[in-house]
Amino acid sequence: MSKPEPRPGMVEPNEARCPRCGKRYAYRSVKEHKPFPFCSVRCRDVDLGNWLTEKYVVPGPAPKPEESFEDESDD
Repeated sequence: MSKPEPRPGMVEPNEARCPRCGKRYAYRSVKEHKPFPFCSVRCRDVDLGNWLTEKYVVPGPAPKPEESFEDESDD
């Protein structure tokens, strides 16, 4: 019996696709592959930088003006 054709986007067990660059990579275990789910520390760090510089944001309603923390002072 032949092996079924993999569906697009599917990967073999212990193989993953980096969410940042799309590269497929193999790993033995998540515990041993420290940057998981990223392929490398570089991809992990670039992704973190995108969150910290607000290139990535979680969608939601904008805060109301009275909820702004910038105008608060402790006088």
